[in-house]
Amino acid sequence: MTVQKKNVEVALTQIALPDGGDLVSRDMIRALDIDSGVVRFVIEAPSPEIAAQMEPVRKAAEAAVLALDGVTKVQAALTAHGPAGARPSQAPPKAPPSLKIGGHPKPQAAPMKPAGVQRILAIGSGKGGVGKSTVSSNLAVALARKGRKVGLLDADIYGPSQPRMMGVNKRPASPDGKTIIPLHAHGVTLMSIGFMLDPDKAVVWRGPMLMGALQQMLGQVEWGELDVLIVDLPPGTGDVQLTLCQKSEVSGAIVVSTPQDVALLDARKALNMFETLKTPVLGLIENMSQFTCPTCGTTHDIFGVGGVREEAEKLGVPLLGQLPIDLETRLAGDGGTPIAAGGSQMAQAYAQIADGLIKGGMA
Repeated sequence: MTVQKKNVEVALTQIALPDGGDLVSRDMIRALDIDSGVVRFVIEAPSPEIAAQMEPVRKAAEAAVLALDGVTKVQAALTAHGPAGARPSQAPPKAPPSLKIGGHPKPQAAPMKPAGVQRILAIGSGKGGVGKSTVSSNLAVALARKGRKVGLLDADIYGPSQPRMMGVNKRPASPDGKTIIPLHAHGVTLMSIGFMLDPDKAVVWRGPMLMGALQQMLGQVEWGELDVLIVDLPPGTGDVQLTLCQKSEVSGAIVVSTPQDVALLDARKALNMFETLKTPVLGLIENMSQFTCPTCGTTHDIFGVGGVREEAEKLGVPLLGQLPIDLETRLAGDGGTPIAAGGSQMAQAYAQIADGLIKGGMA
C-alpha cells in the first residue's frame, strides 16, 4: 500500500502539544517526504527553548506515523527558529581566511616599495654555501641592536632558513586572506616563505610562482615603519633577483663570498647582475675568511686569503667586513638565536659592519 501525504498529516494531528493544538494546526511540520515507505519530516519549534522540551513529542510523532499501513521507517528531526525579524546578537566566529602564497604576479605600473619602508637592502651571493643567510640574520639583529627598525625578508624560496636561524616557527596571521601580519624575533620584523609551507616538502614552482610569492611578501605584508628591509636572496642570478631589482625600489646590494677562487667566480657574476640591473653595490663581505683553532690558537686560511679584498679594490667598492669560520656562530644559528644577539667577538664583528652601514647612510 502506498503511503499518502494526507494520511501522515492526519496521524500527526493526533499528537497534542502541551500548550494546546497539534503539530499540523500549529504549522510545525516541514520538509515532509515519502519514499518507498520511508517517511521523513522536520518538526520546527518556535524557539530553541521550546525545542529542547519537545523530544517526547518527536518520539510520539514517529510512533504515530510508523503505525500507518505501508510505512516501514520514520525519521523525524527537531529544529527551531527565532521570532520573525530577529537577528543574532553576535555573528558566529569565522574561520581564519585561507591565504594562498605563490601564483602569477600582478601587473605593476612601476617599481614599488612597501609603505613605511625607507630602504630595501638586498644581500646576495653568486653561489650557495657561503653563509649569506647567516650574514643576513646577524646583520639584521646587529642593526636592530643599534636602534634601527629592521625587517628581514627571507626570499630564498627554495631553501628558506631564516625561520630556523631566527628561532620562529609560527604561521603569520591573515585577517582578510590578503594582508599578512609578519612575525617578530630578536627585535626584527620577520617574514619567510618557510612560515607558510610545510618545512619537509620541496617547493616545486616555476618562475611565475616565485615572482608572485615575492611580490606578495613585499606588497601584502604589513611591514610597518622600517628604517631598512633586508632581503635574503637565494644564491645565483635567477628569477627572484630579477623580480626584486626590477619590481621594487632596491636601495643597494651587498654580496657575500668566501675568499675561495671558485666562490669568487660566482660572486663576480652576482656583482655583474646587480650592475646590469642598475642596483648599487654597497660593498662585499668576506665570510669564512679564517679559522682559529680553539685548542692551539693557530690560524688557518682554509678557503684562501685576501680574495674578496682584492675583488673589492678592483671594483672600487668597500670591503664591509671579514668574518672568520666560527663554531659558535653555527651553533647559534641552529639554535635560533643569532650570534649577533650576544656579546661575543663575532657579535662585535657584526656590530662593526652595522656601524659602517649606518655611518654610510646605507641603513
